[in-house]
Amino acid sequence: MPAAPRRADRPAWFGLAFAVVLVVVAMGLPAVAGWNVHVRSFPPLHAVWDPRVGAGTLPALLIAGLAAWQAVDLAGRLSWRGLLVTAYAAGLAWLLALALVDGRDGVGHVLGTDYEYLRTARATTDLPHTLETYVSRIPYDAQPSNWPVHVAGHPPGALTFFVVLVRLHLGSDLAAGLVVTVLAASTALAVLVTLRTLGTEEVARRAAPFVVLGPAAVWQCVSADGMFAAVAAWGIAALAVAGRTARTGWAILSGLLLGYAVMLSYGLPLLGLLAVAVLVLARTWRPLLPAAVAAAGVVLAFAAFGYEWWQALPALHERYWAGVASRRPASYWMWGNLAALVISAGPLVGAGLAQAFTRGRESARETGTRAVLWLAGAATAMVVAADVSQMSRAEVERIWLPFVPWLLVSCAVLPEPWRRGGLVLQLLVALAVQHLLSTGW
Repeated sequence: MPAAPRRADRPAWFGLAFAVVLVVVAMGLPAVAGWNVHVRSFPPLHAVWDPRVGAGTLPALLIAGLAAWQAVDLAGRLSWRGLLVTAYAAGLAWLLALALVDGRDGVGHVLGTDYEYLRTARATTDLPHTLETYVSRIPYDAQPSNWPVHVAGHPPGALTFFVVLVRLHLGSDLAAGLVVTVLAASTALAVLVTLRTLGTEEVARRAAPFVVLGPAAVWQCVSADGMFAAVAAWGIAALAVAGRTARTGWAILSGLLLGYAVMLSYGLPLLGLLAVAVLVLARTWRPLLPAAVAAAGVVLAFAAFGYEWWQALPALHERYWAGVASRRPASYWMWGNLAALVISAGPLVGAGLAQAFTRGRESARETGTRAVLWLAGAATAMVVAADVSQMSRAEVERIWLPFVPWLLVSCAVLPEPWRRGGLVLQLLVALAVQHLLSTGW
C-alpha cells in the first residue's frame, strides 16, 4: 500500500487496518474457539474451502492485470460516454470471468438449486393464484406446500421476475444466470450516472474503478441479489435525474423501480434513507410525492392480487426464527456480518469510509465531498439498520449487495496513490475468494 503523507491518510490506514483485523478475527475465532456459528465451513462467509482453477482463471487474471495498470487513468481520461461503455464492458467481463472459474455451471447453476427461484418459477402456471396464496405458504407450518427458502424469504417480485423469464423462454439455469449477470453489471453505471447527475462527475470518475471492479462480483453473477442491486440503483439514479430536471416522469419511474425493489427484498425499504440523501444533494423535495405514490402503487398492485406486504413480513419473521437463524449466535453475527460485508465490498471500503467521515468534514461544503458524505453515510446507515434488525444473520455477502456500491463511493476521497494500490488489493481479494472458496451463491 502506498506511503502517502502520514497526516492526510492516517484515517485511511486506521480504516484499512480495522477492516482487515475484523475479517481475520471473524475467520479465526470460530476455528480457535470451536464455535459453531451455523454456516458452511468458512465463516463469516457462507462458503467452503475449495482451491481450484478453471476456464475463467486466465481471463480474470488478464482483466485484473489490465485494470491494475490502466483503470484509474482511464477513468479520468475517457469521455463520459466512453467511461460508461468501458465500465459496463469491463464489469460484465469481470463478473463472467470470475463465475467461469467454475465453468458453465458457475453462471446459472445456483439459481436452479432447490433453495432458489427457478424451480418454483418453472412450476408456476397461474401467477395470480400464486400471489393470492403466497403469504399462506411462507410459514414452516404450511408443509409440505410451503415455499423453498429463498422464495419464502423474499416478496413475490423476485419470483415474478423469474416467472417472466420462464415465459420468455429464458428459464434455463444458464439463460437466467446470464440475464441476472447482464443486469447486475449495470449497477455500477447507475451509481456513476447518479453521481454525475448530482454535479459530481469528478467523484464518479474517481470512484468508478472500485464500483465496477471488486470482490462483490463473485456474488453479483450468481445471486439474484445482484439483480436486486441493479433495480435499486437505477431507481436511485432516476430519482437524481428527477431532482435535477424537475420532471415528474422521472420521479414516477424512480418510484416504480424503488417500489419494485421493495417487492424484491424485505430489507430494501431501507433505500428510503438513500433516497433522502439524493434529494438533499439535489436540493429539492419536489420528486418525493410522485415517487412515493408510484412506489406505493407497485406495493398496492401486488396487494390487489392477494399479496399484502404488511401481512407477509410477520409470517416471514416467524419462519426466519423457526429456522437456522435462531441457532446463529447474535454475539458473533452482529459483527461477523460486518466482516462478511468487508470481504464482499473489499477491505478498501474501510479505508474509504474512514477517510470520508474523518477528513470529509473539513471540506464538507465542497460539492463532491458533500455527495460522498451523504451517499456513503446513507449506505452506512442502511447497513447498521439491517444489522440491528437481526433479520440477516449471515449470508450478507450477497444480501447486502444493493448497499455495497454506495459504500464504495467513499473510495473517491482517497489520495491517488491509495486508489491505485487499493484497486490492486480489491482485485486480489476477488481473485482469492473465487479461486479458494466455493461460496454457494
